[in-house]
Amino acid sequence: MQMSDSREIDADRATVWAAILNPDVLKTCVPGCEELTGTPEEGFEATVVQKVGPVKATFKGHVTVSDMDEPTTLKLSGEGKGGAAGFAKGGAVVHLEEAGEGRTKLTYDVEANVGGKLAQLGSRIIDGFAKKMADQFFTRLQEAIEGPADEAAAPEAEATPGAAKKGWFKRMMST
Repeated sequence: MQMSDSREIDADRATVWAAILNPDVLKTCVPGCEELTGTPEEGFEATVVQKVGPVKATFKGHVTVSDMDEPTTLKLSGEGKGGAAGFAKGGAVVHLEEAGEGRTKLTYDVEANVGGKLAQLGSRIIDGFAKKMADQFFTRLQEAIEGPADEAAAPEAEATPGAAKKGWFKRMMST
């Protein structure tokens, strides 16, 4: 399965670049991520719980960052094993370019593959799930950098114990 999309983020390229490589941001952005440790240089270890159709699994995997050309492009590649549910692997090539003063256009090309019981669910379910995961990841990345699109959601997120403050990464970078 392959897909591409883009979005504009209200932050300069250096801030977006730093956010993509920050383990705290990545943990917040990956849907179902329970644990993420590591560095961009050594790779990240992650534990992600997901339900795809009727199959719920805990995936343990490794994510590597490669082909880095700061602050223009990088590739994220990952593979996770979900026990009896099977495996998932894929990657995203991320391109950043200036989009006006203080704005960055983020474009991504994603490829995902699954095997085991997950592959038996059919391509329509898998493709829809992969698109949803990629969209959630990049939406959460954008919100971590610039805050929520819906300002009414901000107080609710801050009142929830354990919830990440929206726009926290951009505020952290500007201090």
